[in-house]
Amino acid sequence: MNNQLRKPRIIEITVKKALTRSGLPDIDYALNPYLGCLHGCIYCYARNYTYIKEIRENWGRIVAVKTNLIDVLKKEIYKVKKGVVGIGTITDPYQPVEALYKLTRRSLILLLEKGFHTSIQTKNTLILRDIDVFEKYADKIDIGFTITTMNNEIARLIEPYSSPPTMRAFALEKISSLGIDTWIFYGPIIPKLNDNEETIKSILWIAKKTGSRVLVDNLHIKSFMYDRNHPLRKYVYIARRYDWKKFYDKILEMCSSESVKCIIGFYEPSNKHILLDKFIV
Repeated sequence: MNNQLRKPRIIEITVKKALTRSGLPDIDYALNPYLGCLHGCIYCYARNYTYIKEIRENWGRIVAVKTNLIDVLKKEIYKVKKGVVGIGTITDPYQPVEALYKLTRRSLILLLEKGFHTSIQTKNTLILRDIDVFEKYADKIDIGFTITTMNNEIARLIEPYSSPPTMRAFALEKISSLGIDTWIFYGPIIPKLNDNEETIKSILWIAKKTGSRVLVDNLHIKSFMYDRNHPLRKYVYIARRYDWKKFYDKILEMCSSESVKCIIGFYEPSNKHILLDKFIV
């Protein structure tokens, strides 16, 4: 285990904007309370869209906290048109640092009180702390959990500091029982690692049990994955030759068989120069 990851560095910054226009489908605004993510997922390409170079180059080891975010948001919510706010488009809004700073919770309450819809994606069961907020505003929230595998050993390899997938499934079930719109993000699909039928069946079983739709996405190959020491390097070459059509045909057939709504593909911003969180320091 990397000692640098065991002792992450937290830096504090101030920003001039809290909400930024989003390049993601069905999301009007992005709100990222933090820059960087201490979950340390080896496939995460959010680093490519993160403004601070030091964080990009030390992904998983440094997180920046936007200390004045709430004050900025309090002003902005009166100036922008109401819409859907994606909380955590380039960071996990419930990574461990949230337990200390509570920026996600405070932002969430502000947005919901003013009539915005919020869309949250996480890998962390810390989200259950805010179940009181979700209950109160159930019709204005959708919540998704990234579940790439139900095998805890594989999860520790690719998502070393996230909540175990079994616990994410538990949290998803708890939240869906409140009548909240829930979904599972099954991605990235890494050929020969988490693309097998057993994995698909286990994820579809959770989706069916919780009434969640499933968003399915292939591995997005990025330059950092070609590094000689990167654990995904050998899988990248497999992914380049992989028959994605055959895989998607199979999973759609399985989704249909289980009466689970599955959506194929997640799109990065159409303009490759767009940051998923543009802000001014």
